[in-house]
Amino acid sequence: MTIRISKLFTFLSLALFALSLNPVNAAGPRPNIVMLLADDLGFKDIGCYGGPVKTPTIDSLAAKGMKFSDFYSGCAVCSPSRATLITGRHHIRTGVYSWIHDASQKSHLLEREITIPEVLKGQGYSTGHFGKWHLGLTSGKFVKPTPDKHGFDYWFATWNNAQPSHHNPNNFIRNGKAVGEIKGYSCQIVVDEAINWLDKHHDKKSPFFLNVWFHEPHAPIAAPKEISDKYEGDNNAKVYSGTIDNTDQAIARLLKKLAEVAPAEDTLIIYASDNGSYRKDRVGNLRGQKGVNWEGGIRVPGIFCWPGKIAPGKTMSNPAGLVDVMPTLCSILEIDPPKDRHLDGSNLKPLLLGKADTFNRHQPLYWHLQKSRPIVAIRDGNYSLVAEPDYDMSKSNMFKEAWIPAIKKGGYKNYQLFDLVKDPSQTMDLAKEQPELLEKLKSKLLKINASIMADGADWHLDK
Repeated sequence: MTIRISKLFTFLSLALFALSLNPVNAAGPRPNIVMLLADDLGFKDIGCYGGPVKTPTIDSLAAKGMKFSDFYSGCAVCSPSRATLITGRHHIRTGVYSWIHDASQKSHLLEREITIPEVLKGQGYSTGHFGKWHLGLTSGKFVKPTPDKHGFDYWFATWNNAQPSHHNPNNFIRNGKAVGEIKGYSCQIVVDEAINWLDKHHDKKSPFFLNVWFHEPHAPIAAPKEISDKYEGDNNAKVYSGTIDNTDQAIARLLKKLAEVAPAEDTLIIYASDNGSYRKDRVGNLRGQKGVNWEGGIRVPGIFCWPGKIAPGKTMSNPAGLVDVMPTLCSILEIDPPKDRHLDGSNLKPLLLGKADTFNRHQPLYWHLQKSRPIVAIRDGNYSLVAEPDYDMSKSNMFKEAWIPAIKKGGYKNYQLFDLVKDPSQTMDLAKEQPELLEKLKSKLLKINASIMADGADWHLDK
């Protein structure tokens, strides 16, 4: 009975949300929207961010659009960052506390959440997901909603990483059916499927949302030898770079197809990474790496390309992140974002369209990750505030849902304050020098934290 009532509530919420949208014909411009997401790509990996990998295709998106110098993931690890991206809400609100292990956890992106593809479907879009999912798929005794339950007409995905590696993966699922081994490399396979969807499956009379979440350069890695051999370093470094180069070449094929489908000015392309790199040499001068709430774990590339709308070759220094994609797309389409829930992201449209003086971030960017030390962080203007938990908590990489009560009730200590403009490496703690600013940001952090924890799912309960 509880499950039926929950599903009925979800249905009614979505129905009311759909009714709240402006009619399709009355909405603003309806560009095709392409979301390109790398997996574990660092702030200093690709060419246009000063990285060593040759990425002419991605660099061309930055040259034709806007590159953010201070762009952030939704979390320092995979699943929660993706949940934040697809909902515009902090991942704990959506049911995702850490990276999801389907076989041992009930956790998944809650079906009651309103996602970007659901919003776009309300505006007449065709929607397709291609690549890594990692927001929960049924495994063993835990039945979880598939991507079609979150707004995708068509999906081609893996639950987590490409297995056994990026080469000849055998764990893709297409619309609920296992595909088996596919010859080739994951990034190229994902783009093959996206191109096939554009050719044969999407409604050509409608705009489309193409959600392409690559596996590269997440381990276990693989890339063609002729590509990897172009790079220096040991074999792991070469192959790591090769996976990014290979992805750039796959994106080139996708952009060629997109140009055949519609003029460039009819398509908005967004490129980013789900979190920082696991390689210390690929985060530049930033502190930390994947899995921690220092800048190296959460700052990533962020590029928006929409010829004719976004001025070319611009670099934007305003902090922004994946959490902002949902409200930004709603603003571009001139529709209201979901009204029955709190969105943590802000509308970037003024920044993208040259009206930065009208941009308003309604709350600081906020991160929480149980295994990270610091466990929380916020970015407010030029400043970063981080803190550790004031309670005993395991730093295990594998999240346990039994920890949820402690996480929701716990507080913080050892606050540290940094000026990220003067000190991007976070080496000079200003907490003692600026006590008033410390207390101001601490108050903001705790207010956001309380709101998020109040929404957090109680997976630890038997029901």
